[in-house]
Amino acid sequence: MKNLKKKFQFRIHLKSKHLLVIMTFFCGSAVVSTLASGVTSEPLAEAAGMIVVPFEKSIDGIGSWIGEISQTFQDKQELINKNQELQDAVDTLTEQNNILIQNQSELSRLQELYKLDEEYSSYPKVAARIISKDPGNWYDTFMINRGSNDGIRVDNNVISGKGLVGIVTEVGSNWATVRAIIDDSSYVSVMTVGTDDNCVVTGDLELIDEGKLRFSQLYDKDDKVTVGERIVTSNISDKYVEGLFVGYVSELELDTNNLTKTGTIVTPVDFKHLKDVFVITVNKQDAVDSGSTSQEDAAETGQEGTE
Repeated sequence: MKNLKKKFQFRIHLKSKHLLVIMTFFCGSAVVSTLASGVTSEPLAEAAGMIVVPFEKSIDGIGSWIGEISQTFQDKQELINKNQELQDAVDTLTEQNNILIQNQSELSRLQELYKLDEEYSSYPKVAARIISKDPGNWYDTFMINRGSNDGIRVDNNVISGKGLVGIVTEVGSNWATVRAIIDDSSYVSVMTVGTDDNCVVTGDLELIDEGKLRFSQLYDKDDKVTVGERIVTSNISDKYVEGLFVGYVSELELDTNNLTKTGTIVTPVDFKHLKDVFVITVNKQDAVDSGSTSQEDAAETGQEGTE
């Protein structure tokens, strides 16, 4: 019993190199025995085939499976790389498209400013960009990047798009504050182009949601003013130079006094998306002073001629 146990322990603790030696010796003995006895090797070959061939097939199958997995990973990586290339191309095109849109928008604004400059070519102007504004959706009060160093003064008129925007209320060396005509505290003396009738446009931040301004005190006894009439700054305005476009009449109604009319005007200026403006660097008072000087010069010349 003890001997059996020792043998079992020997088998358990047999090292692989010892096993290899034993198997080699066994195979060599079998070969020698076969050659010596003249027995054919077909049974051995058949036995080897039964063992080796399935093993080779398994190895081939495993190799093919590993190859397929490797090819799948390679194809997947190629797809990832191509997808990344396409994404980079899309990002580049998107960025270029955004730049083109911004350039187109900038070009449109510059074209509008150019047309505005041509339309009011008789007035000296300075182009400015809005750099800040009061809280809210509308540009009712805002600051521009030009000031006294650029010849801008308080009461200079401000225009943009196709019409009147507001008036300068405060000036620094390189900045100025503008109050728009949509501000609740704004009053502008205007007149109708077709009939030269005067009225007053007032700011209304609630009405501007509809893109409109309110006017009042229109004396139109003969009902000559109709919807679509052009409204411009009046020659009797004390703050605004004459002829600046304000808008079109959109509604009219007779006041309770049966003498004057009230209504609304559609403004051509987008007071929600202002960016660039023109500041007219001559004030209404300058024109008044210039007119007074001209009249005095003419009077003096007349007196000299009489003498």
